Amino acid sequence: MKITKADGSTEEFKPQKLISSLKKAGAKQNEIFRIIGIIETSLQEGMRTQMIYQKAFELLRESEDPVAAKYSLRRAVFNLGPTGFPFEDFLGKIFEAEGYRTKRRLILKGKCATHEIDLAAYSPAHSFIAEAKFHARPGIKCDIQVALYSYARYLDLASARICKDDVCGIISLSIITNTKFTSAAAKYAACSGINLLSWDSPKGESLHTKIEKYETYPVTVLTNLSAGQKQKLMEKGIILCTEILKNPYSLQDLGLSSRKSDDIFKEVRSLCSSK
Repeated sequence: MKITKADGSTEEFKPQKLISSLKKAGAKQNEIFRIIGIIETSLQEGMRTQMIYQKAFELLRESEDPVAAKYSLRRAVFNLGPTGFPFEDFLGKIFEAEGYRTKRRLILKGKCATHEIDLAAYSPAHSFIAEAKFHARPGIKCDIQVALYSYARYLDLASARICKDDVCGIISLSIITNTKFTSAAAKYAACSGINLLSWDSPKGESLHTKIEKYETYPVTVLTNLSAGQKQKLMEKGIILCTEILKNPYSLQDLGLSSRKSDDIFKEVRSLCSSK
């Protein structure tokens, strides 16, 4: 039976893809089999992948919140909008977890023009600037035009410095997106030395992998908060779930009951077990 993907194309429904996503989220085997059985029973010709995801998410919520939250991680990153600023801040926190110091929305003067840089990161071992391309839904890819103008900006900033320290020269350029790159963009990047980071690439170092490795889960992943409550947290600069643990008073003006607040803290601790 064919299903409709986010970009409008169709493909045969492959249970193994859903099984893989559920396994990555930490669902137990008996839970996976239960969900697959229900999904296959309710499947209809042309059903959208978003509907399949939503059904699986609802079934996961019946059992363990952390599993449901991890399963919804990609959608949670889409919900960092509507502007790209929270996504830029989110990326900064991921690289800070890797040991970098970061600056966001940095103004740098190049040889021919002045540029606003989405993200700059530096450490004793490396420093780079990054173009952050946020998309609010799947199916949208970063094309070669993004790579072309980003590389032109990088060349113009060859002599610029991120900060005053010795390690602050710009060594490399990264383009980061929460979706994917076109094959033309990937080919150009490989030729020109641009580092590409997308949701599922490069393998073992993808955006998805980094989030799980450093437990830098965005607050939009939490299943016990409404969309409006998540937006309020982001407006206050609370981007990561771990920041709720560090600043428990951040929940105070969300109109939550004591029981609801306790549920949120429990969910965050389950997600960020090493913190």
